[in-house]
Amino acid sequence: MKKIPHFINNRPVNSQDGRTFDSVNPATQEVWAQAAHGGKVESDAAVSAARKAFDEGPWPKMTAGERAKILHNLADLVEKHLEELAEIDTTDMGKPITQSKTKDIPRVSDNFRFFADYVKLSENESFPMNEKFHIYTRYEPVGVTAAISPWNFPMMLASWKIAPALAYGNTVVLKPAEQTPVSCYRMAELAAEAGMPEGVLNVVHGFGPGEVGEHLTIHPEVDLVTFTGESNTGRAIMEAASSTLKGISFELGGKGANIVFEDADIDDAVDWSIKAIFTNAGQVCLAGSRLYVHQNIYEDFMELFLKKSKQMVVGDPIDPKTEIGPLASEEHYNKVVSYLDLQTEEKFNVMTGGKSEGWWIKPTILTDVNNKMRVCKEEIFGPIVGVQIFETEEEAVKLANDTNYGLNAMLFTENVRRAHRVSGQLNAGTVWVNCFFVRDLRAPFGGFGDSGIGREGGKYSKDFFTEPKAVVMKL
Repeated sequence: MKKIPHFINNRPVNSQDGRTFDSVNPATQEVWAQAAHGGKVESDAAVSAARKAFDEGPWPKMTAGERAKILHNLADLVEKHLEELAEIDTTDMGKPITQSKTKDIPRVSDNFRFFADYVKLSENESFPMNEKFHIYTRYEPVGVTAAISPWNFPMMLASWKIAPALAYGNTVVLKPAEQTPVSCYRMAELAAEAGMPEGVLNVVHGFGPGEVGEHLTIHPEVDLVTFTGESNTGRAIMEAASSTLKGISFELGGKGANIVFEDADIDDAVDWSIKAIFTNAGQVCLAGSRLYVHQNIYEDFMELFLKKSKQMVVGDPIDPKTEIGPLASEEHYNKVVSYLDLQTEEKFNVMTGGKSEGWWIKPTILTDVNNKMRVCKEEIFGPIVGVQIFETEEEAVKLANDTNYGLNAMLFTENVRRAHRVSGQLNAGTVWVNCFFVRDLRAPFGGFGDSGIGREGGKYSKDFFTEPKAVVMKL
């Protein structure tokens, strides 16, 4: 069984009181690792290390190129250890190994490389006034960042936060999700091996309210909090962080709308719609869980959608052929099942799918649903999609926008004018047209409404992780 300590000042550290908590393999429901259970003592130690590294250490004083070299070293090590890291995330979270190997872990190294180079190549502004005065800007690191990452993409989404924070010269205390602590600890070890100075990247394991998560959020020496997770948790963090006026950036829940118009390429729309709801067993904040199909193509679309959903391979996540693994924890499995149990009350039709053995849920398609039902209003975070029929473009837009969430939306059409027109009308931070989950780190990522505050990516990360300073010079 793996023993996973905290990582503070480039060294493994056990909890002072010796407490640990279990990490369970969702496929076997057996404990496969034990992580140190941190509290205020460990949170304070990690913040103190990060604070000293920022105030006294070399990291924020390095050039962007010097930091970039270390981040590229880290990316190299991630690639070198790809097989190991992929197996860790698959064992810890239950995602199919093929996804871990070909998508998640490669994206980790991509995240570090992108921000290493982006920051190095960024330009500052200059504002010549006249022959007497000249103004230019400096973008300086903010300080200590508390990064709280989710369990659905353990290492990938942690690196999404860590990479820009480090590239801009900040120091970091990372709290991984308690369900998936292992790969983030391993990443911190690799960072030290890559040449990261002491105290720059620290990892503390534990839970949220009243524990590590809350301690980091309210800590007076933490300057920034970046969080990805459930919307209600984001509200609690925002309230706590307000006491010290920290900068906050939240990527929260979603209930993505997927609109298939009558002129869509049906084969293409079905394939992307399958990916949109069943990737990672639906445990994706971007999941297209509300599917709206035009009445003229509904029967043809559904015939193919059902056929391909039933063909998906549900099984052992370590098997390369598996497309649907188990849900990440017993707690989460029970939550998702509770939505299926609403069938008696909400009278929806389960066309295919439902519960399987263990913590698996088969690809599930619901019809006879509407936006007033909980299955269409609330983020289920599982492989369950509700399908509705629409008649007009106006109706589709109205249905899609009938939600408190606004993280993303999708639409399928061969009409370029419609694509631009509808994209502009959808209340979502990202709109995918004839595709899903295509990301460029230069573009903004974040949501409207209950889906978050702020944006990540490119210059948007720069806005969060730096303090702009105007320097006015008399010539």
